[in-house]
Amino acid sequence: MACKVRFVNYPRQYQMLKKEFDGVWEKIMSGGDFILRQDLEDFEKRIAEYVGTKHAIGVNTGTDALYLLAQALFKPGDEVITVAHTFVATVGSIVQCGATPVLIDVKDDFNMDVDQIEKAITKKTKGIIPVHLNGHACQMDKIMEIAKKYNLQVIEDAAQALGAKFKGKRCASFGDAGIFSFYPAKLLGTAGDGGMICTNDDALARKIRAFRDNGRVESVEVMECFGWCTRLDNLHAAILNMKMNYFDKWVERRREIAKIYDKGLTGVGDILIHPVSGPDYFDAYQNYVIRTKIRNELVKYLKDNGIEVLVSWPTPIHKQKALGLSNFNLPKTEQISAEVLSLPMYPELTNEEVEIVIDSIKNFFSKK
Repeated sequence: MACKVRFVNYPRQYQMLKKEFDGVWEKIMSGGDFILRQDLEDFEKRIAEYVGTKHAIGVNTGTDALYLLAQALFKPGDEVITVAHTFVATVGSIVQCGATPVLIDVKDDFNMDVDQIEKAITKKTKGIIPVHLNGHACQMDKIMEIAKKYNLQVIEDAAQALGAKFKGKRCASFGDAGIFSFYPAKLLGTAGDGGMICTNDDALARKIRAFRDNGRVESVEVMECFGWCTRLDNLHAAILNMKMNYFDKWVERRREIAKIYDKGLTGVGDILIHPVSGPDYFDAYQNYVIRTKIRNELVKYLKDNGIEVLVSWPTPIHKQKALGLSNFNLPKTEQISAEVLSLPMYPELTNEEVEIVIDSIKNFFSKK
């Protein structure tokens, strides 16, 4: 069946901004500026100013951003606290640098339960990686208070949270460093992969710049360390810099769509709508997530009726046998993983399409 409502719609955005997309392509291709050029520098400066950090360093993916930071800040034998309700790269960054992940549970807003952090701290604990999921910030004041008390490094996984704020301060500006992903479906997505590391630490920024370019920073002839090849390409940076002109408007549109979903789905069946934030939070709505105990039935019904949806991590990371993390007891994570469902959410989504999704969900529950 052809889709009535797509989960994301890349072609629609391209057609709406075709002249500008094509202009970027023509500019980069005709100039031959591909690697570590002015467009990347301009975009890095723009993101740093937007987030409120001294440095922003473009890398190949959000995954690489996490991996490079973990490599820079942690060593084998260290323990790092994070959550299991996240993309595997969050935990993978800890494992790949030789440290040990310590997983704690989440709350009903899908983010780290800050009340569990101190219970998980040992003499080996060296860091915390909070994940700002779905464009909703973690409780960063409490997290930073604990980090200061125990002298812990904090890496903010803000892959889904560009533009989101907690108490007026943007995600990725609280900790020692923060990361963003520019995967196509993200709040700000490119035509492929991309990532960014933000920090106020000069020494850490220099190390990350060396890590991303085979150990080089200022000279291709001088190696400061062994590194990797994980740079944000200039073409992607130019695309992203063009799209930043619309970014705040797009976030506002996502917030408008969320309000329509809130109104239309409140009181429908057993649905728990996307957690409503208090005054301390400014949500960017990377995803609009609902919960229902008959999630799998609803997913099938929506798919059969031409509506694309996403189920994130139906098997939690700590239940993935190959990863060896089954010793953690995370009941809320397991409950959420069995119930969550992300609905279509992107700025080009029309009100009529949102209502089609709402009506389809209402029809499903009317037959129950």
